[in-house]
Amino acid sequence: MMHIPARVVRAERENERVVSLTFDVKLNGAPGQFIMVWLPGFDEKPYSLAGASPLKITVGARGSFSTKLCSLKKGERAWVRGPYGRGFELLGKKILLVGGGYGFAPLRFLAAEAKKRGIHAVAICGARTKSLLLKPAACKTIFSTDDGSFGIKGSAIVAMEELFKKERFDVVYACGPEKMMEAVARLAKKHRAGCQLLLERYIKCAIGVCGHCACGDKLVCFDGPRFGYEMLANPEFGKIWRDKAGRKVQL
Repeated sequence: MMHIPARVVRAERENERVVSLTFDVKLNGAPGQFIMVWLPGFDEKPYSLAGASPLKITVGARGSFSTKLCSLKKGERAWVRGPYGRGFELLGKKILLVGGGYGFAPLRFLAAEAKKRGIHAVAICGARTKSLLLKPAACKTIFSTDDGSFGIKGSAIVAMEELFKKERFDVVYACGPEKMMEAVARLAKKHRAGCQLLLERYIKCAIGVCGHCACGDKLVCFDGPRFGYEMLANPEFGKIWRDKAGRKVQL
């Protein structure tokens, strides 16, 4: 798929590290899918859809590329291709969305779609501290912070455990750190809820050719990035990551 130019129409700061960028492009994309964003002279990286029509992504400034992307102002351009991958499937009548850090962004997109379809959703947004939280979703949003500076004290998993003591959910959707998602999957399984996880890997080609995004025998860009309980049996899920050079590193 060819790159298309995308001009920034809105740059919204979410917190001290994260910016949401809205572009003058409309895509036929679903929550959970991703696009490749290219800045000529820098690099190309994958980003989950935070919105599709218009296109929206949420970027955390970590390295040189993401910092440059976060600095884009209204009227400036990036180039995009996609969307790619298997997105979330909205199932059931009552769902729970569990996000860690800026992994909460694609879940806000999912919450908006659930609202359109009349599906009752509850969201949990977790972060290390108050200053790293994202803005709420279009549904009841529970916040948790590791240091207790806002909302429930503890991780998103702590908030999820407390919620399951009071309510039942048909399906749990999660995006965030992989160890968090592994815990989400185990807890959802314990409570007999369905589970859909949005994995992140270092994606280069986005079409299943280079193999760089492998997680065990799965290619995140091609087989995912949405996976289910089967990942609990994957020997690399929650344990092994591949760096930019393809070397395996421990999570």
